[in-house]
Amino acid sequence: MLLLLLIRLPFLLSPPPLLVPELNWMLVGEQMNNGNLLYRDIWDSVSPLSALVYWLLDMAVGRSHLAYHVAGTALAAFQVLYFNWVMNVRDIYPDRNWIPGLIYVLFLNMSFDCSTLSPVLLSTTFLLLAFGTLIKQMDRRGATDEVFEVGFYISLAALFYLPSALFILWALMALLLFTGASFRQHSLLIFGFAFPIVLTLLYYYLADSLADLNRNLLSSVFRVRQYDLTDFQTLLASMFLPFAMGTLGLLSLFRQTTRYVNFQQRCQQIMMIWALTAVISVALMPFLAPMLFISFVPALAFFASYYFQGIRREWIAEFIFLGVFVFTLLILYQGALALVPKWELGQLSALQVKTSPIDRHIQQQRILVIGEDLSAYRNNQAATPYLNWDLAKFDLRNLDNYESVISVYDHFRKDPPSYIIDKEGVIKKLFQRAPSLSAMYEKTDLPDVYHRKEAAINN
Repeated sequence: MLLLLLIRLPFLLSPPPLLVPELNWMLVGEQMNNGNLLYRDIWDSVSPLSALVYWLLDMAVGRSHLAYHVAGTALAAFQVLYFNWVMNVRDIYPDRNWIPGLIYVLFLNMSFDCSTLSPVLLSTTFLLLAFGTLIKQMDRRGATDEVFEVGFYISLAALFYLPSALFILWALMALLLFTGASFRQHSLLIFGFAFPIVLTLLYYYLADSLADLNRNLLSSVFRVRQYDLTDFQTLLASMFLPFAMGTLGLLSLFRQTTRYVNFQQRCQQIMMIWALTAVISVALMPFLAPMLFISFVPALAFFASYYFQGIRREWIAEFIFLGVFVFTLLILYQGALALVPKWELGQLSALQVKTSPIDRHIQQQRILVIGEDLSAYRNNQAATPYLNWDLAKFDLRNLDNYESVISVYDHFRKDPPSYIIDKEGVIKKLFQRAPSLSAMYEKTDLPDVYHRKEAAINN
């Protein structure tokens, strides 16, 4: 735990560069704090329980970058303690030790974006709770009704980060292959998984927003792809050693099968299925960044611990760990602090909120940004529901459809932006389709920026 705090201390004293997803989460929390309903009044693909957390953070501290890293570190500390506790109390390894927690700390710091309070970090917390409860079933002769908790935890994980719903398949396969679970207990697992989701659907049904939920969350997992935010160089550099150590640990198990009892072998197989499920979830990621691979960390730390414990000569294990530790910190601090100027490795440049000339002219205004770059929102508030461009296309790229024009017009009348920053060239067509909106705005000297006329504001 001391190591985790020491590694994160520079981020707690001075937060690293603000990332586009972090700004997006802050905007969602801010909009919800203003009384807007997620998916109906805020078009974004963030999952509902994550949005609830960001709303509570905004209520408590407003737009605080530091708060996201403090909360992320606190959650990481809980995961480390719980993971190591499960490994020891269930005797998953031949010897009880702190190596699993140590490796978990290291892999959770593979990139500076992993230190923030991301939906994947929140979701992985509940997946770990599901793993701990499932392992308890393995240690008995047959499964018990506690499998309801497994499904419940996975459902909560899915409501924090929707692709985590795939882990219900992991739990079903584990129960089917490694326990004597009855049909009733499988049904309890499914019911535990369905219960929070059905409550969420019921809430949006009563709010007459079920179609909004379907469009902006359920369908978006297949449609929202923010490829411009992907930094393949940093992703490969950050993930290389965790995946290499995890793979070496997995391969080492095949040479030492006689060393482990039947229960330990079943736990290893369950974690293999976890890793496979996490790989499948990659296809549902909106973009590729190290923070989205946090769900791999339990499996990688699990198998890497076997690798280090399997090395007979202790000095060799210490030397390899030191090398992994130094390389991981190099990538981490180079990305967050730019230790080597003009070397962009680890900096996630595509993900960072960039400065622009607009920042000097437009501040503390309600604005609408049409496009994927949310940087203009850094010092401004969001107006209209069109926060996520991939979802806003449903209306703003469909202006030949009468219903879309009416929808856009209604949103503008309800929450008119003071400035419109049109990076996608759709405003001219919108003004042609809705002349009354055209009369409300005038073009500024800034490229692609429109300002609301004073007369329209007074009206």
